[in-house]
This record gives sequence, C-alpha cells and structure tokens, in this order.
Amino acid sequence: MRHLKTLARMMMTLAPLAALDVFGVAAPVSAQPIANPVATFAGLDKITGRITRFDVYIDETVLFGALEITPRACYNRAATETQRTSAFLEVDQRSLTGTSKRIFTGWMFADSPALNAVDHAVYDVWLIECRTSTDVPPPDARN
Repeated sequence: MRHLKTLARMMMTLAPLAALDVFGVAAPVSAQPIANPVATFAGLDKITGRITRFDVYIDETVLFGALEITPRACYNRAATETQRTSAFLEVDQRSLTGTSKRIFTGWMFADSPALNAVDHAVYDVWLIECRTSTDVPPPDARN
C-alpha cells in the first residue's frame, strides 16, 4: 500500500513534465500574450517620402492620409517567440466623397512588417510596437 502511495505521488509530480514529452519530442512551452492599450505604427507617404510615427489606442480610429486605421488588439509575447509583437487591425480607405471602403483586416507583425502589409498605392503602414502608455491623451480625455 505504501508503494502505491509513493508511486502515485511520483506520477503526480512527473505528470506535468510528461506532458511536455510526447513521443520523445519535447514541446515548447509558450507564454501567454500580454495585451497592451496602445499600438505604435509608422506610416510612409510614398509621394512625399515622409515617414510618420504615431500611437493609437485600441479601438480608436485615426486618419493617416486617406487611411482610417483602427487597432483592435495589440500583444507582446516572450522574446523566445517567433512573432513577439502583433496587432489586429482594420484599415479603411476614405474617398473624396467621405465614404469609406475596407482595404485590410488582419494581423500585423512588428518582426515581419511585409508579412501582412497594407497594400495601398500612396501609403504604407506597419506596426512598430505595442505599449502600455503614451504621451497622447486617451480619446475620452480630448476636447
């Protein structure tokens, strides 16, 4: 009986480690992503050649040229992950008549800016980082 209790204790101690080793191959343990309230982007105006860096709060829509950019999520992951910084965003193109047309919905990765880039003739936008704070006041604090 004592041997069964000892065996049960050993199995419970080793069970988490055994879950990492499936068929002799160790599976990587990934940390949970950290959500951030601010996404930092860079935008290129291809006509003027000017690059602008700007912070946007999650669920806030900003205008960069004719593009309306709305980040919905911005995550940081451990340095061991392949894509450490990612943001989910929606990008609409505003026309001269004031109507908007969705041109991009998806994930952007700071470590691979060309992977899911906004494809536009005049403007390029890419993710720089996700931040916990910014000097830009939140949308509800602006006049």
